[in-house]
Amino acid sequence: MRVILARPRGFCAGVERAILCVEEALDRFGPPVYVLNDIVHNAHVVGDLKDKGAVFVKELSEVPPGSNLLFSAHGVSPARFAEASQFNLEVIDATCPLVEKVHNEARRFTKKGHTIILIGEPGHDETVGTLGWAEGNIHRVLTMDEVDALDFPPDTPLSYITQTTLSVDDCQRVINALKAKFPHIQGPPSDDICYATTNRQHAVKQLAPEADLVLVVGDVTSANSNRLVEIALEYGKPSFLIPDASGINEVWLRDAKSVLVTAGASAPEHLVTGVVDFFRKRGEVEVVERDLIKENVYFKLPRELATP
Repeated sequence: MRVILARPRGFCAGVERAILCVEEALDRFGPPVYVLNDIVHNAHVVGDLKDKGAVFVKELSEVPPGSNLLFSAHGVSPARFAEASQFNLEVIDATCPLVEKVHNEARRFTKKGHTIILIGEPGHDETVGTLGWAEGNIHRVLTMDEVDALDFPPDTPLSYITQTTLSVDDCQRVINALKAKFPHIQGPPSDDICYATTNRQHAVKQLAPEADLVLVVGDVTSANSNRLVEIALEYGKPSFLIPDASGINEVWLRDAKSVLVTAGASAPEHLVTGVVDFFRKRGEVEVVERDLIKENVYFKLPRELATP
């Protein structure tokens, strides 16, 4: 068996920062430290942080007044900050800076009096948070049918922004459709889809043709991990999302001589190592690391955790 390891894969700078925020808060303030929603979309990461003393909640009413509270990498709406203030909570904002960039764009377009179209998945934590930064003046779309259903007076100033973890190609098709329907629509000065999402998708596009099977290590709730599976399928390759090595089905391997392994941006590297170990235990295996793009992005901790 030939196992091709795609690089870049796994943790991005925003995920590393978010996890470090929880760990640093636990070291500095002691447990429990509360986190609204999953800090990142990976059950293994969340479980590990729970073991260290993090408590994950869905509503701020679950958090005792005066406690330390982290907002996840996906970001939240302004209403959540106001609610946290009402409950007298000490907020540590672990929003990914690239998601915060989208929030800033929403505020900027709103100040210009624009109606905003957000390209994003319904119900996704990031989308829900972004919608709140232009409440009452923003419309969410993801499909061509949803674009077709948009209807504004001809003189309506329009702008678009996007979720950071979408398929690059799918998102561009929606942008093209928006520009065709509304030629005067404005977009952000630079792409909203984050560097890590773009790079991991590019790696799968380049390497999938070399493999008989593609395995993506990631959580079912991870948007960017699901996109990697979809891209591999578009290349005609059997592709599966697995949480770890335990998710591998031997049936998938019957006719496979080469397997491409990658990981979503919230999947820790030890899970990839576990997949490689799975194949080594099955028999002779050639492991090939394919390094396509160098990543050296680093985000500073939020001011609440910065070293005095």
